Amino acid sequence: MSDYFTMKWLPEGKLRLLDQRALPAELVYVDYDSPAGVADAIRQMVVRGAPAIGVAAAYGLAIAARNSTAEYTQDLLEELQQAGAMLKAARPTAVNLFWAVDRVLNRVALLKSGAPGELRAAVLAEAQKMEQEDIETNKQIGLNGLSLVPQKAAFIHHCNTGALATVDYGTALGLIRTAHEHGREVFVYVDETRPRLQGARLTAWELKHLGIPHALIVDGASGYIMKNRGVDLVTVGCDRVAANGDTANKVGTYNLALVAKAHHVPFYIVGPTSTIDLDIPSGDFIEIEERGADEIIRIGKEMVAPEGTPVCNPAFDVTPAELITAIITERGVIYPPFTENIRKVMGV
Repeated sequence: MSDYFTMKWLPEGKLRLLDQRALPAELVYVDYDSPAGVADAIRQMVVRGAPAIGVAAAYGLAIAARNSTAEYTQDLLEELQQAGAMLKAARPTAVNLFWAVDRVLNRVALLKSGAPGELRAAVLAEAQKMEQEDIETNKQIGLNGLSLVPQKAAFIHHCNTGALATVDYGTALGLIRTAHEHGREVFVYVDETRPRLQGARLTAWELKHLGIPHALIVDGASGYIMKNRGVDLVTVGCDRVAANGDTANKVGTYNLALVAKAHHVPFYIVGPTSTIDLDIPSGDFIEIEERGADEIIRIGKEMVAPEGTPVCNPAFDVTPAELITAIITERGVIYPPFTENIRKVMGV
C-alpha cells in the first residue's frame, strides 16, 4: 500500500477522498456524507481515474443506503436507483462509473424480498468488495504486462494511471511500478497532460514517491523524444474500450498513438476488463465529455489566454484500434484482432 490513499470508508458512514486538485502542493482529504457530495467530487475531479471513480460511486450508493429512512424495501430500492442515476450523470465517458453503479444495484435487486437493513448491509459489502478487487486487479495487470517490458526500458506515459487513479497501485503506471519492483531499469518520460496537468501534478508526484527515474515533458515533445532520446514503449490507461478495441482515454492519447506508430514504438492500453464496453461497437459511439473553458484559459488563477477566447475542451479522445499494439488486462494481454479476442477474454 502507498503512504497516501485515494479513498477510505469511515465507520461513521462517510467517504474520505484525497482532493487531487490540491496536489502536488498539499495532501488534503475531504469527507463526504451524501451521494450528491460524492457525485460532485467526481464531477469536480476531487477523485478521478476510471477505476477510482467507479469505487467512489459504489460508496456513494452505500452512503445513500445508510442515509435513507425508508421503512420498506421497495422505497429503498427506488432511492438507490435515483442516487445511481445522479452518480452516473457526474461524468459520461468512463464506463467504470456505470459498471460500478449497475453492479451494486444488480446485487441489491437480488435481495428485493429482504428487509431494508439487509439491503443496506449488502450495498456497503459490495462497495468494500470492489475496493479490494481493484487493488488485486491492478497488481495482476502489472504482472501480466511484465514480459512486455525489456530489462532496460524507457516509457512515455500520458495522464495519471497510478495509485491516485485507482484504489491503490495503478494500471498503466502500475505496470511501470511492477517493472521497477521486479528489477527492471525503468525511466519514464511524463507527458504534462494539458489542460489539467495530471502528468505534471500527479504522475510526477507518484514517481517521486516511488523512487522511479523520470523526466517531465510537454505533450507536444513526444515526437522529439522518440526520435532523439529513444523510447521502448508507450503505456496509457483507458476510460472506455469499445468492442472493436477503439479506446477512449485522456485527450492527447490519440496524438501520442500516431507518433508512436510513426516511430515504430509499441503502444499499449493498460486497464481492467471493467473498462471494456461490449455494448459499444466502436469508438464512434463513445460519448466524449466536454469541460469548461477555464481549464484551458487559466492555469490556477493565472490567465493564459485573452478573456473571452472561444474554447473547445474535449476531456477525452478515441484512439483507433489499428494504432494499439495490445490491451493489457487482469485476464491477460489482448492482441489483434481485437473484435474477436476481446470477446474471448470477456468469455462471450
